[in-house]
Amino acid sequence: MPDFMALLGNVQFWQFFAVGVLAQLVDGALGMGYGVISSTVLLSLGVPPANVSASVHAAKVFTGAASAGSHVFYKNVSWRLLVFLSVGGIVGALAGTYLLTSVDGNKLKGPIIIWLGIMGLIILWRAWKQTRPKVIPLAHPLPLGVAGGFFDAVGGGGWGPVVTSTLLGTGEDPRKAIGTTNTAEFFVALSVSFGFLVAIVTGHWDGTGLDKQIWSVAGLIAGGIVTAPIAGWTTKVLPLRSLTWAVGILVVVLAGWQGYVAFAPR
Repeated sequence: MPDFMALLGNVQFWQFFAVGVLAQLVDGALGMGYGVISSTVLLSLGVPPANVSASVHAAKVFTGAASAGSHVFYKNVSWRLLVFLSVGGIVGALAGTYLLTSVDGNKLKGPIIIWLGIMGLIILWRAWKQTRPKVIPLAHPLPLGVAGGFFDAVGGGGWGPVVTSTLLGTGEDPRKAIGTTNTAEFFVALSVSFGFLVAIVTGHWDGTGLDKQIWSVAGLIAGGIVTAPIAGWTTKVLPLRSLTWAVGILVVVLAGWQGYVAFAPR
């Protein structure tokens, strides 16, 4: 881990500290955003998809724990829903991690950019609609957890947009939907990090370049931990529609820029 004096003078650390603060503030209030924002920033800097997911989820383990504690404290968690989402999320996360470490990152970069762009559009749609979407009954939360965990692992972000949006669409209380999704995300992040660790130990994935993200991860962790403890409080007080517009625009613009960089004629 970087020493303290080196940390104070490292620009990359402070840049990602700011990203972590913003991403966790949004995530705590909306139930989505940390992974999407962090991943789009890292991808826009040319970091390979597998390294992006590994870095973001390593940070999420720490910020997720703090956020979960806050939501539990403010009683924003449905315990039955938490169990099923967490179990499903773990299964999906491990499957997504295996896929991500099995395929050439360049082949996945295009689909992941498209995926993050779609997530940004979904967030904008929520801001535009303002009112809650038409209620569609959810048969069981377990498959939702599997889908959310899989897309979160592969795309480096997607748990919140998939799970929170679906729960709100089923008529779940917004506070419970956001709080439970944030709390379950800790277990998903832990599973993805474990999956990457196993892949490295077994030789399934070499993890080349992860050492270059040490400052990014440290900044994301520190910035996220600063705002994660107030996640439960922000769910109640922040102007959610304005915040939703802001993060949606940010994600779409970043995804568009990544697409231009990745696919523009050389």
